[in-house]
Amino acid sequence: MENRNNVTEFVFMGLWGNKQMELLFFFWFLLCYLAILMGNFIILFTITCSHLIEQPMYYFLCHLSLMDLCYTSTVVPRLLRDLGAARRNISYNNCMTQLFAAHLLAGVEIFILVSMAFDRYVAIVKPLHYTVVMNRQRCNMLVFTAWAVGFWHSIALLLMVLNLPFCGPNQIDHYVCDVKPLLKLVCRDIRVVSILVIANSGMVAAVIFLVLVASYILILYNLRTRSSAGRRKALSTCSSHIMVVVLFFVPCIYIYVLPAGSENKDKEISVFYTVIAPMLNPLIYTLRNTEMRIAMQKVWSKMAHSNFQ
Repeated sequence: MENRNNVTEFVFMGLWGNKQMELLFFFWFLLCYLAILMGNFIILFTITCSHLIEQPMYYFLCHLSLMDLCYTSTVVPRLLRDLGAARRNISYNNCMTQLFAAHLLAGVEIFILVSMAFDRYVAIVKPLHYTVVMNRQRCNMLVFTAWAVGFWHSIALLLMVLNLPFCGPNQIDHYVCDVKPLLKLVCRDIRVVSILVIANSGMVAAVIFLVLVASYILILYNLRTRSSAGRRKALSTCSSHIMVVVLFFVPCIYIYVLPAGSENKDKEISVFYTVIAPMLNPLIYTLRNTEMRIAMQKVWSKMAHSNFQ
């Protein structure tokens, strides 16, 4: 079949059809977005302005906060605009740009979480080798690898979608340009493409999640030999990581392991990793981390003291 594309723009159907509900959720998402900006900027500022930036765990946390800021900024501002607009249209080119950017940043975030798990594994299972293994060069290499893997994941999806024919209708049953709702608009058989999407996104996310779970089980097993104080500190750190991993991965796996034609709550569940997880991450890492709270107090008191002088 000839690759025809008669669609120049798409129209989002949004999260809800009820206008009063959408007005209510406009203010809720606006508050969430402001909380994401404030929380992640505080983490970035605290880490970069303190000694914590020298520690691999906080170096990766800094990158995670940056990814949360960038990822939500590709999705939430447009969602807010559409909740308050009469017409929710997006051009074909802008849709493809949003698809690429969202999957790039989500892919990088996934591998930053893998790097954080690797850091905790080495710190707890191989403590004597920690400073040698997790040197700054290795940390930079892991971040570079995260960007490279995220790029290849997103470019593969983008090229796949660019080669698909869209002949109409052009209504996307979602609030963001994502591969699964777009596949429902393709005017040819999508079974092979759907399998490729499941392999590229769903299965990869599921395998990485299982590897992360296995690594944390090994970490918890090795904590048996630690002192009670060391065990408490390690458990506090690892529990924060586990909560963030579950919040991000479980909704992703649910959405991307199911085929594109299946009826499920994709757009509602995607709110967990587009809005809720980035909003909760700063709270999880600050409220449960004594070292982070102490660093925040020092940085902000230092700023207050310098301003006073």
